[in-house]
Amino acid sequence: MSAAGPPNERYKWVALSNTTLGVLLATIDASITLIAMPDIFRGIHLEPLAPGNSFYLLWMILGFLVVTSVLVVSLGRLGDMFGRVRMYNLGFAIYTIGSLWLTVDWLTGRAGASYLIAFRVVQGIGAAFLLANSAAILTDAFPPGQRGLALGINNIAGISGQFIGLLLGGLLGPIDWRLVFLVSVPVGAFGTIWAHLKLRELSHPRRVPIDWRGNATFAIGLVAVMVGITYGIQPHGHHVLGWSSPKVLAELGAGLALLAVFVALQRRVPNPMFRLELFRIRAFTFGTLSSFLSAVARGGLMFMLIIWLQGIWLPAHGYSFAETPLWAGIYMLPLTLGFLLAGPTSGYLSDRYGARPFATGGMLVAALSFFLLEQLPIQFPYAAFAPILLLNGLAMGSFASPNRAGVMNSLPPADRGAGGGMNQTFQNSAQVLSIGIFFTLMIAGLASTLPASLSGGLVAHGVPASLARDVGREPPVSVLFAAFLGYNPIEKLLGPHALAHLSAANLATLTGRAFFPHLISGPFHAGLHAAFDFAIVACLLAAVASWSRGGRYVAGEVPAELHAEHARAHAPGAMP
Repeated sequence: MSAAGPPNERYKWVALSNTTLGVLLATIDASITLIAMPDIFRGIHLEPLAPGNSFYLLWMILGFLVVTSVLVVSLGRLGDMFGRVRMYNLGFAIYTIGSLWLTVDWLTGRAGASYLIAFRVVQGIGAAFLLANSAAILTDAFPPGQRGLALGINNIAGISGQFIGLLLGGLLGPIDWRLVFLVSVPVGAFGTIWAHLKLRELSHPRRVPIDWRGNATFAIGLVAVMVGITYGIQPHGHHVLGWSSPKVLAELGAGLALLAVFVALQRRVPNPMFRLELFRIRAFTFGTLSSFLSAVARGGLMFMLIIWLQGIWLPAHGYSFAETPLWAGIYMLPLTLGFLLAGPTSGYLSDRYGARPFATGGMLVAALSFFLLEQLPIQFPYAAFAPILLLNGLAMGSFASPNRAGVMNSLPPADRGAGGGMNQTFQNSAQVLSIGIFFTLMIAGLASTLPASLSGGLVAHGVPASLARDVGREPPVSVLFAAFLGYNPIEKLLGPHALAHLSAANLATLTGRAFFPHLISGPFHAGLHAAFDFAIVACLLAAVASWSRGGRYVAGEVPAELHAEHARAHAPGAMP
């Protein structure tokens, strides 16, 4: 890493290519385990749907995202203080080491799962360093008139990585579950060396005291809220959801209380972790709000599409349940293509015309795409499904790139790490919130009709009435997770002992490819409508927030009083 100096034409493309690689790797690993989960659990000899194992399943899915959400603000702030390139390079190294250790898990059962979760956390810490500082590095390297294109490519690589991860997990998992983690090691090692040799610090770090109290209250509070959301979608007692659980209520209450304390602290310390005065910048405030709302609309979509494809559509179209994870990733490729096409294009155009028309228009079209998805029958023709996915990808890509560029352009140079981290935290936190909301709406829809449909269908095919009633009382989340993991849900619900007492004809029917998709189609459709209605509302609110950002804005035109506060906060020797 060389000393600070003016950017040149070649360096900015080096910065773009390296940071895009880093963000792509980080977001691929956020989703690569989703499709590969059955292979991973088979590899460590653990049944994820067995009683008591839901902890391991949930934290393999969400642990990475929770860690990156919690740390990204702090690490962006550290980049402003100690150097963005230094923090970014450290993140690449931590990420690569975490990926390497994930491939050498010699343990099995719950110990093996705990080992994987622990090093997924390490991997997530490295990813948080990358996500927190990449946008600031690009904003430093590119002039204002080219940042839309650069941040567009970088941001869309991140969003597309979530869907590319699904496909990679589906391809590599069946070969060997360790390849799911090993694939990141050589690329991460190359990126680490390349970043160390070629990236240079263009910012002017100012070392001020670290806000330890702010960091602690924010991290603990946000973790508590996210844990509460995670366990809220699990059953509690006789309830199909856990939102009434004292444990969940305590986690949410304690988390929100700590976040309130955090905000109060940030208003009183001279060098806060979360720079609240940045919200006085209109373009930053409404750009961050629209980013949050769009992530709420988008975050749960991937899970709903996976369950729709794996649990219903693919089996009904001749795919075995074991094949559905890979094919779900393949059939969702139009969504990724839309992101890849629209992101750089809209980013380039926003450099000329401003972020507002493209970001706002993208959210309006995204709302339309959710409405069109809602009109499809459960057993849709793929020729209708694929163009709607493409439209959704184009819409989200048209929003994401200009919005990110608008947010980063609005930030004073010394606060790009902290401000970019704040924006990323809102986005990542919204994805966890979105998953909780989508699953809650889906489970509530299933709970009203699925038990009767399930028990009636089982009795009609030779299952004893008492056992059928017991299976019908199983929480809907068990059915959703079975479909999500690529298992045959009926086999998992009945178990081998009950299946052994069925006639050959009934066994073939119940465990075949048509029975479960036909059984769940009606209840699933009701839940899906509720989830998509919520996404439409979130997109429309995001469009309103995006339009409210005002006209084109680049930092330097901020009010004089904000410059004065900023100068005092960054003055050499400033102490709390």
